[in-house]
Amino acid sequence: MASKSVLWTMALVATMAIAALSERARYDNYRLYRIKIESAQQLEVLQAVEQLGQGYNFWSEPVNVDSEVDLVVPPHMFAEFGELVERYDLQVQLSVSDLEQLFEQERRRNTRQAFGWNAYYTLEEIYAWLDDLVTRYPTVLTTIVGGTTFEGREIRGVKVSYKSGNPGVFIEGTIHAREWISGATITWILNELLVSTDTKVRNIAENYDWYVFPVTNPDGYVYTHTTNRQWRKTRRPHSVLCTGADPNRNWGYNFMQGGASNSPCSDTYAGPSAFSEDETRTLSEYYSSVQSSISTYLSFHSYSQLLLLPYGHTTAPLDNYDEIMEIGRLGIAKLSERYGTQYKIGNIAEAIYIASGGSIDWVKGVYKTPIVLCYELRDTGAFGFVLPPEQIIPNSEETLDSIIVILEEGEKRGLHLL
Repeated sequence: MASKSVLWTMALVATMAIAALSERARYDNYRLYRIKIESAQQLEVLQAVEQLGQGYNFWSEPVNVDSEVDLVVPPHMFAEFGELVERYDLQVQLSVSDLEQLFEQERRRNTRQAFGWNAYYTLEEIYAWLDDLVTRYPTVLTTIVGGTTFEGREIRGVKVSYKSGNPGVFIEGTIHAREWISGATITWILNELLVSTDTKVRNIAENYDWYVFPVTNPDGYVYTHTTNRQWRKTRRPHSVLCTGADPNRNWGYNFMQGGASNSPCSDTYAGPSAFSEDETRTLSEYYSSVQSSISTYLSFHSYSQLLLLPYGHTTAPLDNYDEIMEIGRLGIAKLSERYGTQYKIGNIAEAIYIASGGSIDWVKGVYKTPIVLCYELRDTGAFGFVLPPEQIIPNSEETLDSIIVILEEGEKRGLHLL
């Protein structure tokens, strides 16, 4: 048996190796392409590319003919990708010629400015801002913890409550780590609930209790800041080479019923079992503890400009689909008024593709929460996951416009009554 000193040395070497490997990845000259899928053969080829890896990274998944996907191509694969384009007659459009430049623009900010919405922030900065809010609004805000992560972080949020007896709105964001606009939008909305003088905002702020979680995949989110901006999953190792599961395929309702992978290296790996990830298991336990008071569950993702209803495993219009479709249509109509931003609506399976094991499916399927919706925020692919900071506030303003209408229409139908 090795001595303690030898074991300590081995552990130190391993730690140093991990530290060296955790330097931030650069994406100089990586290109982002939009590709039209026009045939079954083209779909099969792109799905093979997804499985191949070798530096390719799909920002949207190749699942259907007559759809478009966004694919990041590394410099060392330019020649091979060019051959695939020619051989299979792929219709491609170059969206971004140097991904690293886009990431660098996204990271730039004036560090002397206070927390705001002209930049994206780290997990530590978001949590510090939440703490400051609780200090400034002690009669309205309380700190809440929605769970814990594999690496030991808290899933932290705040509860906004102006009076007792209110129905609840539960807001969940950044479950996919690279979708930074999600958490930024949630923090902006939270701030408006506290400071806005608009009568409609004050109505929803004071007549609902708000359970607000800007980042529900903290480990992954930290990793996007320190190491890999394109990271999507959790950070629990699931094989010798591959880390993380897709936390929006890991919930225990119709788990692995389509649109999820059983390969640990895939971005849509569902995990070895439902709720295998600390993040989804503990957040679901927290939701279970408060669900009796929740009338509305809103999940925030990016990108595509979609408003999605449950479910992801079937296109069948289940539960109160027709009623929520009507409310959602009114919501996205309102959303379009401010800046002309156009959203589409449908359940997950009909609006994008089959995708099982998501949070909104579990919330609706297990607890029949009256209003359950998922926003896929700006844009439709020009910037994708790297939405410029100057779009944070316009995106957030139009989103709040739609939330107001959704809650108002829900009240008209009695969906806020518990």
